[in-house]
Amino acid sequence: MVFRQLDADMFNEFIEDIFLVDLPIYGRLLTWYRGDGYSISRLDRFLMSDNWCSVWPNCVQVAPQRGLSDHVPLVLHVDEDNWGPRPLQMLKCSANLPDYAHFVRERWCSFVIDGWGGYVVKVKPKMIKGGLKVWHQQHTQNMEGRIGMTKARMSSLDSKGEVSDLLQEEVEELHELSVNLHSFARIQTTIC
Repeated sequence: MVFRQLDADMFNEFIEDIFLVDLPIYGRLLTWYRGDGYSISRLDRFLMSDNWCSVWPNCVQVAPQRGLSDHVPLVLHVDEDNWGPRPLQMLKCSANLPDYAHFVRERWCSFVIDGWGGYVVKVKPKMIKGGLKVWHQQHTQNMEGRIGMTKARMSSLDSKGEVSDLLQEEVEELHELSVNLHSFARIQTTIC
């Protein structure tokens, strides 16, 4: 028992010596349970620098109920009121969609806003957001069906190519279908 306390004291001194802050914890107070009902401890924790705590003063550790693991999940929680306005959010796959860059560039240039550069950069994404949501839905809905139709058409052209020579337009279509299939699969994977 004395040995464990000595180790804990040394660890706490180490934390103080390198000026780390052990954030307050909410929820569960201990983060590890052996399962025998006696062996429990607070093994898991976030240790932050003073600089971190001065930038985000409302950080806390939240330890909800544990599941199957013998460790409690530990979440670093920051009061969201201090983050300011939410940035524009989009799926990463949007940039892989055909004509995405053209759509955004066209929309961006269509809005004329007077003011200093930072204000313009703040306001234009908000104005684009609604149109971008609609555009994204049109280009990503029923991706499974698009993949199925592309595969079916490729299969049809492959079957025809097994019996006779394909026309130049069909060869070009087959190439385009292959490119589209890879693009659709990449988008679907990113969405998933």
